Amino acid sequence: MLLIHAGKIKPRPHQEHDLIPPNDPQVCPYEGLYPRSVSTTFPEVPVGQGLERAFEGLEFVSIEQHPAISTVEDGKMPSKRRKKRYLLGVIAAVLIATALAAGLGKGLQHGKSQSQNAITEDSPWESFNASKPLPASDAKPAYWRSRSIYQIMTDRFAPSDNSFPYCDTEKREYCGGTWKGITSHLDYVQNMGFTAASQLTEITSEGQAYHGYWQQNLYALNSQFGSIEDLQELSTALYARNIYLIIDVVVNHYGWAGDSSTVNYSEFVPFNDGKYFHLYCPIRQDDYLSNQTAVEKCWLGDDIVSLPDVNTTDPFVMQTYSSWIRSLALVFAVDGLRIDTVKHVEKSFWPGFRSAAGVYSVGEVLDGDINHTCSYQEELDGVLNYPLYYRLTEAFRDTNGNMTSLSLTMTAIQESCQDSTLLGTFSENHDNPRFLSHTTDMHLNMNIIAFTLLAGGIPIIYQGQEQGFSGADNPSNREALWTSRYSTQSTLYRFIASINQIRNRDVYANPSSLTSPASVIYSDDHNIALRKGLIVSLFSNRGTNASAYNLTLTGHGYQEKQVVVEILSCRNHTVAIGGNLQVSVQEGSPQVSRCE
Repeated sequence: MLLIHAGKIKPRPHQEHDLIPPNDPQVCPYEGLYPRSVSTTFPEVPVGQGLERAFEGLEFVSIEQHPAISTVEDGKMPSKRRKKRYLLGVIAAVLIATALAAGLGKGLQHGKSQSQNAITEDSPWESFNASKPLPASDAKPAYWRSRSIYQIMTDRFAPSDNSFPYCDTEKREYCGGTWKGITSHLDYVQNMGFTAASQLTEITSEGQAYHGYWQQNLYALNSQFGSIEDLQELSTALYARNIYLIIDVVVNHYGWAGDSSTVNYSEFVPFNDGKYFHLYCPIRQDDYLSNQTAVEKCWLGDDIVSLPDVNTTDPFVMQTYSSWIRSLALVFAVDGLRIDTVKHVEKSFWPGFRSAAGVYSVGEVLDGDINHTCSYQEELDGVLNYPLYYRLTEAFRDTNGNMTSLSLTMTAIQESCQDSTLLGTFSENHDNPRFLSHTTDMHLNMNIIAFTLLAGGIPIIYQGQEQGFSGADNPSNREALWTSRYSTQSTLYRFIASINQIRNRDVYANPSSLTSPASVIYSDDHNIALRKGLIVSLFSNRGTNASAYNLTLTGHGYQEKQVVVEILSCRNHTVAIGGNLQVSVQEGSPQVSRCE
């Protein structure tokens, strides 16, 4: 069991890469907290490494005594493995596009699976005789509130041999990324302050199954990404760094190279008969507005790659999926699930599936309607916050963005969703155009990134966002990360590392804030200010060319005459008599303040 002692963090052995704390004890707490990959003897801490100076004066306690843990799940403590990994929230998660259920080798070839990693129907996941079984995760939803997720597309993150192969995204083909490649570049992820890693995929298009959404065999991994042992090694490496693993799965459909009339169901495992699938009917655009039954029972895909729609009301299908996901979560010590195409499956399916998985489950409900999207949180732990995503993009994509709509949407989501603190907050992903495809203004981009990380919910940053990638629609937004040479000195990489550290510190200092949504304390046509925990943040869409200006904030929770530090610039502000706090905005930059 790891303990966190008052004023000191107990070191872990064999951890060489830290964020170096400021040498001058008088400097602003976050000045210089940028990643440097070096050997060091600094005391080691969970993912927000090098925060000894930033955490000075805070009273740390053993993990059992910490209120953020002792008050959740009716006082039940996490498992032995989770006690080691859940260190008061300063831990990241990685969402990895593993294509766990996509044993499609080099892609669909008239339904033939080329995977060499199949665990046969007669020998499912639980019978896999791993040489070193991994400890089971016990990552309850409450433990996820303090996490920040780095979203990875396996094929586009890193090859096993650390090479830099040419990758033409327009061809929609494999480019060479693997699980071993991810394992060898975890410093890059960890030094940004992320505490969870996520693997992502795609729904349908021509080309190869590099994304992993065209499954044909539940008990097979995509051999393009590596072996079963490779994925276990990645999970073990993440565990050693106190990083959660969240994987992407799809239960709505299988994949077939050809139109619906050519599907040979006998090729599918374990649903090898047409009786396990809905009869073919295409989903039409109007169905999303008025025909939920068609959305759930008709097929996605096209005449080149059809996606046979699984009948998830069938008892055998339901039982098989529940057994499969529980076994998969155990074999790979999965901490969370990102579930694809959730609104295409009837709601009654999800509670049993979530219970069988036993870990935090967040669903993709690709819909901007607040009530419709929030309704799925009654069945799952969380959903991706698409209603916020659309308003967020509109607010910051240019200097005429609608901040009022963003403010109203935040309030409506908090009122409509069962628990907005468990929603996935994002501003980029593999299904939507990157933000920098809308604008080249770097300060607008920094505002939307800071908002993503600080506005509440569980923040998700998509790989390449930290390097300023600007691909528009799929497949242009699936760039190979190695084209950046994994720079840790880029402006956005360093910026994200700083914002993550600010968030991590607030989790330590004010854990009760984890269950409270962010409050909008100010908004006008160009600005929105939020209060979350002890942090007050101000975001602007005026852009880089804006003149300097001042704003007066109330409702911040600080006391009269208190000195407030604007952390990114290290400027001090004093709360006036009467409670007004005046902040200065330079070049439209985000402002992040905390009372020290």
